[in-house]
Amino acid sequence: MKISDLLKESFIVPRLAGETKEAVINELIDLFKGDERVSDLEATRRAVLDREKIMSTGVGKSFAIPHGKTDAVSDAICAFGKTGAPIDYDALDKQPVRLVFLLVGKDNMVSTHIKLLSRVSRMMTKDDFREKLMEANDADAIRALFVAEESDH
Repeated sequence: MKISDLLKESFIVPRLAGETKEAVINELIDLFKGDERVSDLEATRRAVLDREKIMSTGVGKSFAIPHGKTDAVSDAICAFGKTGAPIDYDALDKQPVRLVFLLVGKDNMVSTHIKLLSRVSRMMTKDDFREKLMEANDADAIRALFVAEESDH
């Protein structure tokens, strides 16, 4: 399963309106209103926010990967957004966050969830990839970067 197969243009926000960690997470989760893969949007939201309370998913280098597992989704879902301005995310490196990748997996699909998390993390550790994402201005261009990055491997 590829990130680019899950990440459609409609789940990409080139400029998130939120100015706090919770606001940007909620904004990305709200993209799934009416999505047939999500049976309970609020349970999905709780799974991600509860995971965030355990430890910040701001992993460093201005990147965060809020995630969670729940039976409120029938398959893995993901979304991506860039913040309008750097936001305090309580990141591990104490730096503000600009790039936010949301991943929610089904409770019983743990190995798929971990594989997707590690794939996103590997992609985002590349300085040139993050810089290209910061420069991209629309959902189509952002998705194309994910497709290109995955096709290189």
